[in-house]
Amino acid sequence: MIIKILPSAISGTLHAPASKSFAQRALAAALLADGTTIIRNPSRCNDALAAMQVIQNLGATIEDNGDNLIIHGGLNPKEKSLDFGEAGLGIRLFSSIVALHHEEIILNGRGSLLSRPMGSISDALSALGASCKTNNGFLPIKIRGPLAGGDIEVDGSLSSQVLSGLIMALPQSDNDSTIRVKSLKSIPYIDMTLSIMEHFGVRIKNSDYTEFRISGKQSYQSCDYIVEGDWSGAAFLLVAGAIAGNIEVLGLDPNSSQADKEILTALQQAGAMLDISKNSIHCSKADLNAFKLDATHCPDLFPPLVALAAHCKGTSQISGVNRLIHKESNRANALLKEMGKLGISIKISGDEMLIQGKVDIQKAKIDSHNDHRIAMAAAVVTLPGKSPIEIMGADCISKSYPDFYSDMIKVGGQINE
Repeated sequence: MIIKILPSAISGTLHAPASKSFAQRALAAALLADGTTIIRNPSRCNDALAAMQVIQNLGATIEDNGDNLIIHGGLNPKEKSLDFGEAGLGIRLFSSIVALHHEEIILNGRGSLLSRPMGSISDALSALGASCKTNNGFLPIKIRGPLAGGDIEVDGSLSSQVLSGLIMALPQSDNDSTIRVKSLKSIPYIDMTLSIMEHFGVRIKNSDYTEFRISGKQSYQSCDYIVEGDWSGAAFLLVAGAIAGNIEVLGLDPNSSQADKEILTALQQAGAMLDISKNSIHCSKADLNAFKLDATHCPDLFPPLVALAAHCKGTSQISGVNRLIHKESNRANALLKEMGKLGISIKISGDEMLIQGKVDIQKAKIDSHNDHRIAMAAAVVTLPGKSPIEIMGADCISKSYPDFYSDMIKVGGQINE
């Protein structure tokens, strides 16, 4: 799919998309819970749809009335092969849950997920008593439980997703477990996992994110759960307001455990006009100046931050570049290449990205690299410019925010297919 983005003034109100990160964790908990769980405001992005199919193949039943999902839980696999699409969180989260079962199940995926390393999954599950074999460190993964529990050390420097899977699954193993974690990144995502587990009646002991003590033989309790708005997707909307007009985004919790609420820090530093209330954020255009942000714990913010920085006076500095290698694309390289086509100067120095602002956006054809966040960043950064751009592979936004283009049109964005 190719779309054309024309310079546009933005004005209006939108609802934030549902959080795919919360949605996938809630679906996993609903699978493990006895009884009936209601998930309200479910995400309909590709990653969440893949998780819905996975939990059904693992034994859950889902009634979808459009507004809510009614899920009857119970881990009782119906299929011996699971397809996670391109959902990196999904495969890392559910691998430990699959390991609770005693028969072999094969985990596979498509697209960019085929090139993302999976060795950390096999190392962790094998150390805890399960059989786990990869294809030389990549998909497919063959897993046979049971997950016995025990003591393990996990490297959290590249991703927290494997750890999230372990701490969700181990409460249902027969034995107690201790996970010692070194160099944990993306701590807010662990808070997200812990909050959902507590909502479903499961608790573990967390010692400063370096050690997790988990009692075995716990049970997840079915419940009524509301998926909150997604700060990752909303970050693009707020940046659009800051550089091209004004926007109000509903359904965002300023006290959320989501890491990407740090977009507010960058917007405040840059000088955007912000009005923050309990359930909405209003952001409008102002004279913007360069900002400095450490995005180590929120690497998904790099694309919208680059879009913001391109329209700030001076050189903005974003730390945490080493977190960008194993995303849907090598996101650092993709940003350098594609934003460079638009005339945006980006330099990488060690773990820092430097973006020179106040540029005139040039006419160009942008390759999304099949990365939803690259496509959305390109669409947003173009809005205040004078020249249209084309985005190739623009439909990749369905991974996280399938309504992004239609939402942008609602607030004045000129987008043509």
